[in-house]
Amino acid sequence: MADHRDETPTRAHSWVIAANEYVRQRWKNELGWTREILAWPNPGNWDWRLSIAEIERDAAFSAFPGIDRELVLLSGNGLRLRFDDGEVHELLPPHQRLRFAGERGVHGELLDGTTHDFNLMWRRDRLVADLWHRPLVGPMVVFAEPHSTWVVHLISGRATFADDSGLPPLAAGDTAIFAAGDARVRHVLDGGGEALLIRLRAAGSE
Repeated sequence: MADHRDETPTRAHSWVIAANEYVRQRWKNELGWTREILAWPNPGNWDWRLSIAEIERDAAFSAFPGIDRELVLLSGNGLRLRFDDGEVHELLPPHQRLRFAGERGVHGELLDGTTHDFNLMWRRDRLVADLWHRPLVGPMVVFAEPHSTWVVHLISGRATFADDSGLPPLAAGDTAIFAAGDARVRHVLDGGGEALLIRLRAAGSE
């Protein structure tokens, strides 16, 4: 897997991470497994992180102080999140999601078998994150504003880039990263299926 990390904010950078390149690793609390897609700018000191949790049994989630996170059910029959403060929330098919603070104590309970859950995490003092679930029916244009990063995670289907980027096609499970530099970056994705779209910007840049 090529290392595409670049901490120089002036240079635009776009690439695709194939699903078979994700790195399988233990949760921070050792109670489960995840497939890390990307931790930016590096795994040891990241500002944002993308991963897919493999939840095979009921377990407490790892604590991440100072981090906000959004969890999206990708597959499986559902996951119940039981927070230490008494809140209970269920993620049900097809792709329900929940945003919550990483320092909140929470226990995951499987409703009926294993689930796979997309996990977006970011440092709330540095970044603002937005996540959308969108159908992909024909062309989709993504504009990355200067100094922002966009992510496209293809949940299902196939897609190609109908522009001059030279990026490889996306298969189900693949992820594309569009990191804009000083100028806006434009990509055209053409295909069919479902995708998660994520926008990351510096805090205070709204």
